[in-house]
Amino acid sequence: MPTSLFSSARPRRWGRALAGAALAAGVLTTGTTTAHAATTATPATTASFAGPASYAPADAPAVLGRAALVVDTSTGEVRYSKDAGERLPVASLTKMMTAHVVLQEADPADVVEVTAEDVRYAARGGAAVAGLRAGDRLPVRDVLHALLLPSGADAAHVLARTYGPGVEGFVGKMNAAARELGMADTLYVNADGMPTNGGGHSTAADQARLAEAVLRNETLKSITSTRYHSVGATSEHGSYSWRNTNRLLAQPGAVGVKTGYTRAAGYTLAFAAERDGRLLVGVILGESDSGRRFDTAQALLDWAATAGKA
Repeated sequence: MPTSLFSSARPRRWGRALAGAALAAGVLTTGTTTAHAATTATPATTASFAGPASYAPADAPAVLGRAALVVDTSTGEVRYSKDAGERLPVASLTKMMTAHVVLQEADPADVVEVTAEDVRYAARGGAAVAGLRAGDRLPVRDVLHALLLPSGADAAHVLARTYGPGVEGFVGKMNAAARELGMADTLYVNADGMPTNGGGHSTAADQARLAEAVLRNETLKSITSTRYHSVGATSEHGSYSWRNTNRLLAQPGAVGVKTGYTRAAGYTLAFAAERDGRLLVGVILGESDSGRRFDTAQALLDWAATAGKA
C-alpha cells in the first residue's frame, strides 16, 4: 500500500530527496529568495521544503509558471520542481483547505443554511460564485461541490461561517490544519483565496502536500473528480447545476484537484492523476495564461508517468 507523503517520516524524506536530486542535477539555486521561518512552530516530526531549489531534468516539459512541483505519492519522490519553496499567493487553491477542515468536523449529510450575508460577501470583489440563494438549506456534500467545482466564494463563506463558528475562527482552524500537515510556509487569511487581508501565501510544495491529503479523503476525491453536479429542487432548496473549472478532468485517470485565479496570484492549478497504480500530484503557481496551465500540467503528468517507470 502506498505510503502517504504526510506520514511522520515522509516530509523529511521528501525535502531531502528534492534537495539531493537538485544537487545531483546541478540545478540547486539560491538566488535572492531565502527560506522563511514558519509563522507558528512546526511539529518535530515534519519538515518543510528546504528553500528555493529547482529540479528539472533535461527531458522535462517546459514550465512557464513561477513555481511548480510534481510528486509520485507512492514513493514520495519528486519528479519535477521549480522554485517549489517560494511563497506566493495561491488564489482558490485555498478552497482545498476549506474543504479539508470542514470534513474534520462535518458529516457530508449534515445540512447548512445559506444566509443573505453569504450571498452579499460573495458578490463583492468579483469572486467566482456558485449562485447559492439565501434561505436554501443544503447538505454539506452539495455545498462542497459548490465550493470545489465552480469555486464558489459563497459556498466558502457558508462553510466557514458555520464551522468556525464564524469566518475568523474557521481561518484559525485552517492555519492549525496547515501546521498539522507540515505546511510550514503557508498562511491563510480567508476561506476562499481572494486577495482580501493580503490574500495569504503558500508554496507549490505545501499545496502538493494539501492536495494529497484532500485525495486521501474519499468524499473529497469523488468531488474533485466530478465534472458536473446537479441538485434537484426540494422543499428545502432550489435546483442547482455546477460545472468543474478543471479542464484536465476530460483526460483519463485525472482525479482533480482545484483551479484558481486572482490578479495577484495569476492562474494556479493543483492537479493529480492515477497512472499505472500510482498517484501523481502536482501544482503550478503564477501562470500567466489560463489554458497553458492545463496543457503544462498534462505534459508534466505524461512525462512523470513515463519517467517513473523502471
